[in-house]
Amino acid sequence: FFYRYWFALKYGCQAAFKQKSSGDASETDPPNFIQKQAVDVVTDINMLRVFKTFLETTPQLFVQIYILMEHGKNNFCQYAAIIMSFCGISFSTVDYQISLRKSLHDKDEFLVLPKLVYLFYKLLTITSWILSISLITLLSVRSSVILLIFLWICGFTWTLKQHTTFCKSKKMEYLYRTVVGIILVFTFFNVKGRKTRFCISIYYATHTVVSLGILFVYMFWKPSIIKEIHFTIVSVLTIVSLVLGIIFLVVYYRCFHPTAYCRTQACSDEVDGEAGQKDRVETGRFQNFIMQ
Repeated sequence: FFYRYWFALKYGCQAAFKQKSSGDASETDPPNFIQKQAVDVVTDINMLRVFKTFLETTPQLFVQIYILMEHGKNNFCQYAAIIMSFCGISFSTVDYQISLRKSLHDKDEFLVLPKLVYLFYKLLTITSWILSISLITLLSVRSSVILLIFLWICGFTWTLKQHTTFCKSKKMEYLYRTVVGIILVFTFFNVKGRKTRFCISIYYATHTVVSLGILFVYMFWKPSIIKEIHFTIVSVLTIVSLVLGIIFLVVYYRCFHPTAYCRTQACSDEVDGEAGQKDRVETGRFQNFIMQ
């Protein structure tokens, strides 16, 4: 992070001072080139923040919810912390999307309404999934661990098939794919900006089936917790947030997805809010993240 922030400040200051001294400049002039470098570094910082969020904040949130349901103690500070964690996770994905749009010259700017729709799509789907995992953990910790490991293996395998080339060494590349596999446990993450409509459909269809399956398991086994108010609240929130999240997902890709704005230019499909490069483009932001 320090390395990235240092170069972001460096390029930003250089672009600001040179822009003032040179006035208007074309895209090929040094000030604009340096400004593009600054935007790219900020995009990388936001990607690292996404990594940090799903490696640190999300597991902590998962444990908080589990402890709350296990002990059943009502604490306003604990509820507030959980809500803020959900919002923080969602905002990190939106920040990355905004920066990524700025770094890709062939994509439209992320306006206010698309930002809100994308935010609610992420917030609601992530909320529903984490609550579902918390429920199965409350029922059986072993089953929860097995499920998470299985989902990570699926995400890691899918990332391997994408043949990403972000890192300088194979070891770092596998580390990157491992982290992306963890992110895929909780939300969809398009690692190469390619057409993944089929993949994202399978992804959220699987989440829907698993979430409903967990609730049916509770109804079938009828454990003692099903009579507690926490189970009622969590189950209702899980279903409602899942349905609303899917609705916002569909609205986003129907109305605000970059493909909807550039069909005439034959733009490629960009899934999960991450702008995809055209198929004929071999280099770009999706090919040189950690190499820089």
